[in-house]
Amino acid sequence: MERPDGPAFEVWLFFFVVVFLRAQATYWIARVVTSQVLSHTHPQSGWRARVHAWLSGDSTRRGIDLLRRWGVVAVPISFLTVGLQTVVNAGAGVIRMPFLRYLLAMLPGCAAWALVWTTVGMTAFYAAVGAGLTTGWGLVAAAAAIVLVAAGVAVVRRRARTRSSAP
Repeated sequence: MERPDGPAFEVWLFFFVVVFLRAQATYWIARVVTSQVLSHTHPQSGWRARVHAWLSGDSTRRGIDLLRRWGVVAVPISFLTVGLQTVVNAGAGVIRMPFLRYLLAMLPGCAAWALVWTTVGMTAFYAAVGAGLTTGWGLVAAAAAIVLVAAGVAVVRRRARTRSSAP
Protein backbone atom coordinates (compact mmCIF):
# COMPACT_ATOMS: atom_id res chain seq x y z
CA MET A 1 0.00 0.00 0.00
CA GLU A 2 1.34 3.38 -0.98
CA ARG A 3 1.68 6.09 1.64
CA PRO A 4 -0.59 9.12 1.09
CA ASP A 5 1.17 12.19 -0.28
CA GLY A 6 1.13 15.66 1.15
CA PRO A 7 0.89 17.07 4.65
CA ALA A 8 -2.69 15.90 5.24
CA PHE A 9 -1.54 12.45 6.34
CA GLU A 10 0.99 13.91 8.78
CA VAL A 11 -1.63 16.27 10.19
CA TRP A 12 -4.11 13.39 10.54
CA LEU A 13 -1.44 11.25 12.24
CA PHE A 14 -0.61 14.08 14.63
CA PHE A 15 -4.27 14.51 15.60
CA PHE A 16 -4.69 10.73 15.92
CA VAL A 17 -1.75 10.47 18.33
CA VAL A 18 -3.00 13.46 20.35
CA VAL A 19 -6.51 12.07 20.80
CA PHE A 20 -5.22 8.52 21.36
CA LEU A 21 -2.96 9.68 24.21
CA ARG A 22 -5.69 11.87 25.68
CA ALA A 23 -8.30 9.11 25.58
CA GLN A 24 -5.89 6.57 27.07
CA ALA A 25 -4.88 8.97 29.84
CA THR A 26 -8.52 9.68 30.66
CA TYR A 27 -9.41 5.97 30.71
CA TRP A 28 -6.44 4.93 32.85
CA ILE A 29 -6.64 7.84 35.28
CA ALA A 30 -10.34 7.16 35.81
CA ARG A 31 -9.76 3.41 36.12
CA VAL A 32 -6.85 3.59 38.56
CA VAL A 33 -7.90 6.64 40.50
CA THR A 34 -11.52 5.59 40.89
CA SER A 35 -10.80 2.54 42.98
CA GLN A 36 -8.32 4.42 45.15
CA VAL A 37 -9.87 7.85 45.42
CA LEU A 38 -13.54 7.06 45.65
CA SER A 39 -13.12 4.07 47.94
CA HIS A 40 -10.40 5.15 50.32
CA THR A 41 -10.28 8.93 50.47
CA HIS A 42 -12.48 11.95 50.90
CA PRO A 43 -10.22 14.95 50.21
CA GLN A 44 -11.52 18.32 51.33
CA SER A 45 -9.49 20.73 49.18
CA GLY A 46 -7.09 21.08 46.27
CA TRP A 47 -6.89 19.16 43.02
CA ARG A 48 -7.57 15.83 44.74
CA ALA A 49 -10.93 17.10 45.93
CA ARG A 50 -11.74 18.34 42.41
CA VAL A 51 -10.82 14.96 40.87
CA HIS A 52 -12.87 13.16 43.53
CA ALA A 53 -15.85 15.43 42.88
CA TRP A 54 -15.56 15.02 39.10
CA LEU A 55 -15.30 11.21 39.24
CA SER A 56 -18.28 10.99 41.55
CA GLY A 57 -20.21 13.81 39.86
CA ASP A 58 -23.00 14.12 37.34
CA SER A 59 -20.89 14.37 34.17
CA THR A 60 -19.04 11.12 34.84
CA ARG A 61 -22.34 9.51 35.83
CA ARG A 62 -23.74 10.56 32.41
CA GLY A 63 -20.82 8.82 30.72
CA ILE A 64 -21.40 5.68 32.76
CA ASP A 65 -25.13 5.77 31.99
CA LEU A 66 -24.41 6.10 28.27
CA LEU A 67 -22.03 3.15 28.41
CA ARG A 68 -24.59 1.04 30.26
CA ARG A 69 -27.33 2.00 27.79
CA TRP A 70 -25.36 1.80 24.52
CA GLY A 71 -22.48 -0.46 25.52
CA VAL A 72 -19.16 -0.32 23.77
CA VAL A 73 -20.72 1.54 20.79
CA ALA A 74 -20.82 4.69 22.94
CA VAL A 75 -17.01 4.90 22.90
CA PRO A 76 -16.39 5.56 19.18
CA ILE A 77 -19.55 7.67 18.86
CA SER A 78 -18.41 9.90 21.72
CA PHE A 79 -15.46 11.07 19.62
CA LEU A 80 -17.91 12.71 17.20
CA THR A 81 -19.70 14.71 19.90
CA VAL A 82 -18.83 17.83 21.81
CA GLY A 83 -18.66 17.34 25.54
CA LEU A 84 -19.18 13.58 25.76
CA GLN A 85 -15.78 12.25 24.72
CA THR A 86 -14.06 12.81 28.05
CA VAL A 87 -16.96 11.62 30.20
CA VAL A 88 -17.46 8.45 28.15
CA ASN A 89 -13.73 7.62 28.24
CA ALA A 90 -13.67 8.31 31.97
CA GLY A 91 -16.87 6.30 32.40
CA ALA A 92 -15.22 3.35 30.64
CA GLY A 93 -12.41 3.55 33.16
CA VAL A 94 -14.74 3.96 36.13
CA ILE A 95 -16.78 0.87 35.20
CA ARG A 96 -13.52 -0.97 34.44
CA MET A 97 -14.42 -1.81 30.85
CA PRO A 98 -11.96 -4.53 29.74
CA PHE A 99 -8.98 -2.81 28.16
CA LEU A 100 -8.94 -4.73 24.87
CA ARG A 101 -12.65 -4.04 24.30
CA TYR A 102 -12.12 -0.37 25.12
CA LEU A 103 -9.05 -0.13 22.86
CA LEU A 104 -10.82 -1.74 19.90
CA ALA A 105 -13.77 0.64 20.33
CA MET A 106 -11.54 3.67 20.88
CA LEU A 107 -9.36 3.28 17.75
CA PRO A 108 -12.09 3.99 15.15
CA GLY A 109 -13.24 6.92 17.29
CA CYS A 110 -9.69 8.33 17.33
CA ALA A 111 -9.44 7.89 13.56
CA ALA A 112 -12.74 9.70 13.00
CA TRP A 113 -11.82 12.52 15.41
CA ALA A 114 -8.47 12.99 13.67
CA LEU A 115 -10.19 13.08 10.27
CA VAL A 116 -12.65 15.74 11.43
CA TRP A 117 -9.88 17.90 12.87
CA THR A 118 -7.66 17.37 9.84
CA THR A 119 -10.38 18.54 7.48
CA VAL A 120 -12.60 20.97 9.39
CA GLY A 121 -9.88 22.09 11.81
CA MET A 122 -7.39 22.86 9.07
CA THR A 123 -10.08 24.58 7.03
CA ALA A 124 -10.84 26.83 10.02
CA PHE A 125 -7.12 27.52 10.46
CA TYR A 126 -6.70 28.51 6.81
CA ALA A 127 -9.87 30.62 6.99
CA ALA A 128 -8.42 32.42 10.01
CA VAL A 129 -5.20 33.08 8.15
CA GLY A 130 -7.16 34.29 5.13
CA ALA A 131 -9.25 36.58 7.32
CA GLY A 132 -6.14 38.29 8.60
CA LEU A 133 -6.24 36.82 12.08
CA THR A 134 -2.47 36.46 12.02
CA THR A 135 -2.00 40.22 12.10
CA GLY A 136 -1.85 42.11 15.38
CA TRP A 137 -5.33 43.60 15.06
CA GLY A 138 -6.75 40.33 13.78
CA LEU A 139 -5.46 38.53 16.86
CA VAL A 140 -6.88 41.23 19.14
CA ALA A 141 -10.28 40.90 17.44
CA ALA A 142 -10.22 37.09 17.70
CA ALA A 143 -9.18 37.24 21.37
CA ALA A 144 -11.94 39.77 22.12
CA ALA A 145 -14.51 37.52 20.41
CA ILE A 146 -13.34 34.51 22.43
CA VAL A 147 -13.50 36.49 25.69
CA LEU A 148 -17.02 37.71 24.88
CA VAL A 149 -18.24 34.21 24.06
CA ALA A 150 -16.64 32.78 27.23
CA ALA A 151 -18.18 35.56 29.34
CA GLY A 152 -21.58 34.91 27.79
CA VAL A 153 -21.34 31.19 28.52
CA ALA A 154 -20.27 31.93 32.11
CA VAL A 155 -23.23 34.28 32.65
CA VAL A 156 -25.70 31.74 31.24
CA ARG A 157 -24.27 28.96 33.42
CA ARG A 158 -24.29 31.13 36.54
CA ARG A 159 -27.94 32.10 35.95
CA ALA A 160 -28.89 28.45 35.39
CA ARG A 161 -27.07 27.44 38.58
CA THR A 162 -28.76 30.23 40.54
CA ARG A 163 -32.19 29.18 39.24
CA SER A 164 -31.61 25.51 40.07
CA SER A 165 -30.44 26.27 43.62
CA ALA A 166 -33.26 28.72 44.38
CA PRO A 167 -35.95 27.37 46.74
